[in-house]
Amino acid sequence: MLGPRFTDVRRFDELDSTNRYLVDEARTGVPEGLVAVADHQSAGRGRLGRRWEAPAGSSLLVSVLLRPDLLSGQRHLATAAVALAAADAATDAGIELWVKWPNDLVVADGRKVAGVLAEAELDGASGAPGVRPAVVVGIGINVNWPATDTDLPGDLVGAATSLRQQLGHPVDREALLSAFLAHLEPRVAGLSEPDGRLCLHAELRSRCITIGADVHVQLPGTAFEGTAVELTPEGHLVVNDHGRLRTVVAGDVVHLRPSSRFVPPGPGRPPPQE
Repeated sequence: MLGPRFTDVRRFDELDSTNRYLVDEARTGVPEGLVAVADHQSAGRGRLGRRWEAPAGSSLLVSVLLRPDLLSGQRHLATAAVALAAADAATDAGIELWVKWPNDLVVADGRKVAGVLAEAELDGASGAPGVRPAVVVGIGINVNWPATDTDLPGDLVGAATSLRQQLGHPVDREALLSAFLAHLEPRVAGLSEPDGRLCLHAELRSRCITIGADVHVQLPGTAFEGTAVELTPEGHLVVNDHGRLRTVVAGDVVHLRPSSRFVPPGPGRPPPQE
């Protein structure tokens, strides 16, 4: 059941970007809880400006406006709250998803189902006295497309999938949205409490399929390989590079080998912690 926070849900046939729409609304001082949903995005964005095009009405494209009581180094927890809520909504639909650092949701074999993108709005009305800065978090979930690998361009076969493809039947986007917002409500409430933030970090770590995986890390001007061993409280990835622990704040991470600690569990259970 939805709580009191996400009652203003605005639906659009098409937007350039649900994130952009909410960032603009945040600048006018709109309170936390506004939700934007679009059947199609003409300029949807991912990390590093990447694009993903899917047929209109096939994906769940949703952004939420949050004003969490967080320090700048804790804002990644707002992204985590959205990713974990979406993973729980997928569990309700019958499929387990895991977090691939920093912001993807994947099935057990590593194929991507969703991506999350957060943008902070620190200027304008959102910075007025008594109004906390806004964080807009958007997620795009491949719900009913691709139906099969034949829907994908060749370079994405084996890299992307959808809930429908995994389950073998169409998934109701409205039911998925309702479940997502219901699972998001308590997590957003917990962002303002130390215990809530600790629980969220622990949950993120338990669902992060990157920990324990051999990875290739691409940084501006350099790259290295190693084993991902931990997530810091700030959400950064710690990689063991042949005995040297390196903290990755932002970068492209490719899994070279599945996580050694990942054993596909039963329905509804997170992967085992170390």
